[in-house]
Amino acid sequence: MKQKSPKQKLFHVLAALLAAGMLCAAVPLLINLYVIQYAKPYIRTPETLEQTGADCVLVLGAKVESNGRPSHMLEDRLLFGIDLYERGAAPKLLVSGDHGRKHYDEVNAMKAFSIEKGVPAGAVFMDHAGFSTYESMYRARDVFQVESVVVVTQRYHLYRAVYTARKLGLDAYGVASDPRTYGNEAYHNTREFLARCKAFVMCIYKPKPTFLGNVIPISGDGSATDDRL
Repeated sequence: MKQKSPKQKLFHVLAALLAAGMLCAAVPLLINLYVIQYAKPYIRTPETLEQTGADCVLVLGAKVESNGRPSHMLEDRLLFGIDLYERGAAPKLLVSGDHGRKHYDEVNAMKAFSIEKGVPAGAVFMDHAGFSTYESMYRARDVFQVESVVVVTQRYHLYRAVYTARKLGLDAYGVASDPRTYGNEAYHNTREFLARCKAFVMCIYKPKPTFLGNVIPISGDGSATDDRL
């Protein structure tokens, strides 16, 4: 049997590496396409979600400025969430974000903004440990006893949010809050591409979130989540 020449061996090694590289690139791409296509049918306009009978409108957290006010991205999420509440999409708002540090608090800023816009304080629940989209959905289900939900965030993020919620057993619909551009689109899209892959894996294994804690039914009073006098 004729032995392969060094050039032939090199060619086969490079071909194998190229094939492996293409496979590695294809898998994340296919996961992203799957997550997007799975979530698409459940993304609606506010008008179509009036009187849906959902347990709550879930507004996902984002950056809060140093002065304690919501960033533009978070402000738009809140405005869309409040609009849905006022339309009757759900009787409660659940604002979920990062309050894991003493000097950084997304959820109290979100609740204060909602109250400023006329939402009764008792109708706004705060999830202080919504450290990620996955954890927000898991805690909405297990801590707040949510079964049906309307999720509000920007469209690039909404596919993953709705996908995660539904894979965790929530009857979830989504509304995109994109009335303006926010900059850093390449960064957000790249980060989201990777985050969808992570969500796909987490929704298979379903690890517990950082914190769970006592049950606080969304059917009750939002003051049960207050941590300030």
